[in-house]
Amino acid sequence: MTELHTSSGRQLVRLDAVFKANAQAEYARLRAAGPVHRALLPSGIEGWLVVGYDEARAALTHPALLKDPVPAAEALTAAGYILNQPGVGLGGQMLEADPPEHTRLRRLVSAAFTPRRTAALAPRVEQIAHELIDALPPSGETDLIDSFTAPLPVTVIAELLGIPTADRADFRAWSSKALEVGTDGHREAVAGLHRLLGRLIADKRREPADDLLSALVAARDEEDGRLSEEELVGTALLLVVAGHETTVNLLGNGVVALLRHPGQLRLLRERPDLLPGAVEELLRYDTSVELTTHRFAAQDLVLAGVPIPRGDVVVVSLVSASRDAPLPDGADPAALDVTRPSVRHLSFGHGIHHCLGAPLARLEIQIALRTLLHRFTRLEPTTPLESLGWIPAGMMRGPVSLPVRYETG
Repeated sequence: MTELHTSSGRQLVRLDAVFKANAQAEYARLRAAGPVHRALLPSGIEGWLVVGYDEARAALTHPALLKDPVPAAEALTAAGYILNQPGVGLGGQMLEADPPEHTRLRRLVSAAFTPRRTAALAPRVEQIAHELIDALPPSGETDLIDSFTAPLPVTVIAELLGIPTADRADFRAWSSKALEVGTDGHREAVAGLHRLLGRLIADKRREPADDLLSALVAARDEEDGRLSEEELVGTALLLVVAGHETTVNLLGNGVVALLRHPGQLRLLRERPDLLPGAVEELLRYDTSVELTTHRFAAQDLVLAGVPIPRGDVVVVSLVSASRDAPLPDGADPAALDVTRPSVRHLSFGHGIHHCLGAPLARLEIQIALRTLLHRFTRLEPTTPLESLGWIPAGMMRGPVSLPVRYETG
């Protein structure tokens, strides 16, 4: 386990690239030692890391763990953060807001992600999936991240928001870096996204279209008081980043898991009716949002017997908590079983910040896997899966590349 010692002698978990490359094994060791640990977080701040399922659910709904950073202002300032500075961070959006602001912001976009609206997107998602495979030679080798698992959700969210094709490569590159909190490229990527979104918002003001970004601009301009300019940009940024980065990596993690368990892959190929439940099992097994954003203790509290003083930062590992979700007696949480009855994983969070786009992510993953299994009669890694590179920093978990050999039918 990657650790260092503080001056007080307490062991401090370091969530560095070494840890993240072997995250599931590291989290299993942490859970065996306890559900809550002191950690050096990717942001550079020392805080608390929650790894147990029950404790994660409690932390995600605790009334004293808020998104308001004021109680932690001193620690944040010492780590180089500038509070309430527009245009430099991921603020101004629902993920970093408490009620009533959170409720207002979420309501503005929730209609676009209802199950009915999401289901209506299925034919287009399926068309995109087939077009991506059609663009490949009938057989050969490819990086599946570049050729399939990344462009599919990027295209879906870009079309939903109304992002022009010419801007999508920049959005993809910057959004992945924007989630690598604590790295040199993080702030540069966020600034780039702010510039691009500012230009797109100006374009939508001049020429509105039938897309979600135009609707948000209208809510800002036509319905006074519902949305500030900072909230408009922040909400658009959240939808761009979270709207596809989570799914890109869910797909990547899911395909890696199936390649590691060829019997399960073969079973899904033979029985595509298992896919809805298999998606939930893959979400439990290795989800993509490794760490939540910061929560700040608004008062002294105790979590799993651990005293957490006011102003301390708490982060939940959804990767660890989901792997720790309750299973039937005797079931091995480290085993992948696509026939397993659905479990209450935490891959999409819990409580008021439960992922708004969860129905769309589930739809995309199910269609993507069904298309892959149907169209690829052969799919195998070209390098040992143990040697795959994983996202080295920040909130997300996923392979940076997935070289495979394939044949299409």
